[in-house]
Amino acid sequence: MTPDQAIKDSKDRMEKALDVLRNELKGLRTGRASPALLDALRVEYYGQFTPIKQLASVSAPEAQQLMIKPFDAAALKDIEKAIRASDLGLAPDNDGKVIRLKIPAMSGEQRTKLSKKVKELAEASKVSCRNVRRDGNKHIETAEKEKTVPEDDAKKAKEKLQAILKEYETKVDEVANAKSKEIMEV
Repeated sequence: MTPDQAIKDSKDRMEKALDVLRNELKGLRTGRASPALLDALRVEYYGQFTPIKQLASVSAPEAQQLMIKPFDAAALKDIEKAIRASDLGLAPDNDGKVIRLKIPAMSGEQRTKLSKKVKELAEASKVSCRNVRRDGNKHIETAEKEKTVPEDDAKKAKEKLQAILKEYETKVDEVANAKSKEIMEV
C-alpha cells in the first residue's frame, strides 16, 4: 500500500467513525420528540427482529410526542411490546390504530448524565480515529522498510495523517458539543 493509499483509506475510515458517532447521538433523547429516537428499536415481528421503520411510519406531530402508525395493524401489539421492553423509559399509549409516545421533560440530573454519555461516545470515536492513524502509520512504515518509499516521503505522509487526525478530532468535538448543547437546553 502506497502512502497516498494509506492516507485515503485512513481518511475514509475516520469518516466512518464520525458517521457512527452521529448515528449513536441521534438515538439519545433530548427532551424533544424526534423520530430518530426509535431508529435503534427492533421489533419481533413474525419471529424476526425488524427495524421499526420497516413496520410503521414514525412522526412527531408535537414537540413532546411521537406517533407510530403501523403499516399492518397486526404489528401494533408487537411494537408496543418492543417499546415497553426497550430502555427508552417511555410508556406507549395504544388507541388501536396508532401508538402515541409522550416524551417527558428531562430533569437536570438526566441532562447531566446524558451529556457525560455524549462525551464518552465522542472519546470512543476519537480513540477509533487514533487507531486508524496507527494503522495508516504502520502501512507507511512497512512501505518505507521495503524501500518502496523514500524516508522523506514517509515522514511527510505521517505528518499529513496526523493533520487528518486533528481535523477529525475537531469534527468529533463539534458534533459532541452541539449534541451536549441540545441536551442541556431546557
